[in-house]
Amino acid sequence: MMVTMTLFGSFILFLMISVPIGISLGMASVVTILTAKPISIESFTQTMIQGLNSFPLMAVPLFTFAGDIMGRGGISKRLLQVTGLLFGRFKGGLGLVSIAACLFFAAISGTGSATVAAIGLLMIPEMVRKGYGKTFSGALIASAGTVGVIIPPSVCMVIYAVAAGVSVTGMFMAGVGPGLLIGIGLSLYTLIYSIKKGYEGSREKHSFKDIILILVEAVPALLVPVFVLGGIYGGVFTPTEAAAVACIYGIIVSVFVYKEVKISDLLSIGYNAALLCAAVLVIIGISAGFGRILTITNIPVMIANSILEITSNKIVILIFINILLLIVGTFMETNASIIILVPILLPVVTALGVNPIHFGVIMVLNLAIGFVTPPLGCNLFMACQISDIKFDDIAKAILPWIAVMIVVLLVVTYVPNISLWLPKLLNMRI
Repeated sequence: MMVTMTLFGSFILFLMISVPIGISLGMASVVTILTAKPISIESFTQTMIQGLNSFPLMAVPLFTFAGDIMGRGGISKRLLQVTGLLFGRFKGGLGLVSIAACLFFAAISGTGSATVAAIGLLMIPEMVRKGYGKTFSGALIASAGTVGVIIPPSVCMVIYAVAAGVSVTGMFMAGVGPGLLIGIGLSLYTLIYSIKKGYEGSREKHSFKDIILILVEAVPALLVPVFVLGGIYGGVFTPTEAAAVACIYGIIVSVFVYKEVKISDLLSIGYNAALLCAAVLVIIGISAGFGRILTITNIPVMIANSILEITSNKIVILIFINILLLIVGTFMETNASIIILVPILLPVVTALGVNPIHFGVIMVLNLAIGFVTPPLGCNLFMACQISDIKFDDIAKAILPWIAVMIVVLLVVTYVPNISLWLPKLLNMRI
């Protein structure tokens, strides 16, 4: 009890005085070691280093670099042209095109904010110009951008797989069904809202020659998920190796095919990717030591037993966990939340018979909703930044979209096969 109170009490205290999450974890761990002595400082530092010495973690900076270069390299523009051919003529066509493009781009970037930036910069001004509401357009892009961390490849899925000790490939496969379900849910809401508001589809007509040109030009962009995900699922390379392949392919397409990125830009893109990942990797390293203290002192087991003493009803416990994760996702950085909460919550759900990969999808989906939940939704801020929308206005407009995603979350939570059908189909150990 003393270790638990010292560890979590000091951690919460440091967060309240605005100490960064990674530093708060480290300082709370050191305070606990000095006062309660659950492990030695030497053991803590060794565990920190071992936490970063992980082959799957190499995928994090590589996928970040690949997503950045593909976002700048004209790939998002070609994806929008193709999805425009498929969905542009329907009611609310531009909204449907944006959602479909976000699904495609999510299979490239692996992050939510990159998806919002790449698609939103092109589509929000176009939607506003065609008479769509500005806040509706911003909220749509912000919501659709959440699939960036659910549709594989996903940086958050990699982090969860490392923290939970499950297969990265299994996590990627499990994200396909829920990601598509979110896309369908958002599309249905867009269609209903567009019919109500009278948002027409595109009346632009394309000749057969134009269609062929658009499709041919988009082939290199459309092949990205085929190479990356096909190689992973086909056993050609690991997810980490797939991230390296994505980087090489992104450089070839962006620099030499579409020619929208210069070779001289690669250094700054690499620097930005390293900068974005540095904070996450610091948290991962320190959290490994933090987790070591939790494990040595049996804190996760005690928390699991305490919850199960209150109720052993699987439905009720999953509801409580979903509420907790939705709250945490609103206020905390996603990867940090995963690293901190997995050692605590995983023993609870496994005791109930929940598959760890299925729970990973539940956790990532909950935290993805936090991307668009005021007051700290990072996708909302990104949408505001690229479209000149006031945050208060988009915070109101986002509420129906959040409701749609929560409905999808509940379906995914209580229908495990939505997540597990693809891993089972490919005979993976889950």
